[in-house]
Amino acid sequence: MKLIEAENLYRYYGKHCAVHDLSFSLARGDVLGFLGPNGAGKTTTMQMLCGNLTPSAGRIIINGHDLLDSPVAAKRNIGYLPDTPPLYRELTVDEFLSYCAQLHQVPRDQIKPATTTAKEKCGLTSVSDRLIAHLSKGYQQRVGIAQAILHSPDIIILDEPTVGLDPIQIREIRSLIRELGQAHGVILSTHILSEVQESCTHVQIIQEGRLILHETIKGLEQHMKMATVELTTRIPVNADLLKSLSGVLSIEILAPCKIQVHYDSSHDPSEQIASLTIAQGWGLQEISPIKRSMEDIFIALTQAASDNSANTRDSLP
Repeated sequence: MKLIEAENLYRYYGKHCAVHDLSFSLARGDVLGFLGPNGAGKTTTMQMLCGNLTPSAGRIIINGHDLLDSPVAAKRNIGYLPDTPPLYRELTVDEFLSYCAQLHQVPRDQIKPATTTAKEKCGLTSVSDRLIAHLSKGYQQRVGIAQAILHSPDIIILDEPTVGLDPIQIREIRSLIRELGQAHGVILSTHILSEVQESCTHVQIIQEGRLILHETIKGLEQHMKMATVELTTRIPVNADLLKSLSGVLSIEILAPCKIQVHYDSSHDPSEQIASLTIAQGWGLQEISPIKRSMEDIFIALTQAASDNSANTRDSLP
């Protein structure tokens, strides 16, 4: 059984559609990286999944419970860290986690073991008696994660958990997320593309409220196998001749005498490109490989989705 099944979600703010026909699922062991530009609808989606916002249309099933029909039963399965951790800075770590355990209705005799386990997982044991206000931002973020996991929910939703942390803190939080993903289902909202590659098993990209990619990390790496070479010549080339070479997927013209050739990395046509350029007398000046990163894919996908959306709006009467 899926831990989350989101079906055809819409969310309107007045006439503005922030989330448009969004569907996806989450299973135990999945760490889903949720990516998108600012204003894409990520936080709105996560708030709907947690029951903080009601969808304008659509259905959310949390571990077999309909979130609208059985909100209390559904929410028991969720641990949520918003982008600003909901901390009471005047409390110690122990006091705060004990209070949160009561809010989550953890049985009284289980509160201490539950808080101890959460502190151990989040590296907070050494600061148990410290006031939250006196902790660094990294430790405060850990306290926020601890409150989200102390009732051992099946689903953990983390909204930008590494914002403002230093590189060492980021590495520690990423390691914790990978560990949590082994026994839970995790949704991680982030702007940091390397975080998705290092921490997640799946990735989905949302743009203007629409899902434009849902893929496993391995599948995404297949996207990244599309390689590129940049070709500089003395005179303009014949793009159609280059396109006819085996393995070539597309040609991008950067300048009259500079192009990028995109190809399937399993069929590298670089030697053929060089030979054709010499044979045709185009004047080979330089041919060099261009590494395609996850960031390139993200930008290409979101720009393409934005362009398609703009074209659709322009074509409307």
